[in-house]
Amino acid sequence: MPTGGVGGGDRLAGGAQRNHEVMVLSDLTSREAVLRAIEECDKLRRGAFLAKYGFGPARDYVLVHEGKEYDSKAIAGVAHGYQHPHLGPLRSSEFHGGKDTVKPLLERLGFKVARIKPRASEGRRGS
Repeated sequence: MPTGGVGGGDRLAGGAQRNHEVMVLSDLTSREAVLRAIEECDKLRRGAFLAKYGFGPARDYVLVHEGKEYDSKAIAGVAHGYQHPHLGPLRSSEFHGGKDTVKPLLERLGFKVARIKPRASEGRRGS
């Protein structure tokens, strides 16, 4: 059963592509596509954006843009769909996030990517 994504990509259940093109994160080379994904995230709000595309919250790295933090893997996956509408967004299960993949890719496109700071309740309490 086909499912739609950004740009109406035609993905089959299980992630297979109807046109058998291979989707890889390195296909994302457009800063504009990332900005469009950020814009959609702002419009939908974080929770709805993550739910729409099947991503969980970032665990290690966030994209920082105009003073706001975004889930870097989700933004990259959705940006792929904006750049390649015939393929659609990448699903979370189709690529790995983190320092060796999403972080350097987004940095090459001119974005700041930062390690997530531990929450106050997770850190040591000072005296």
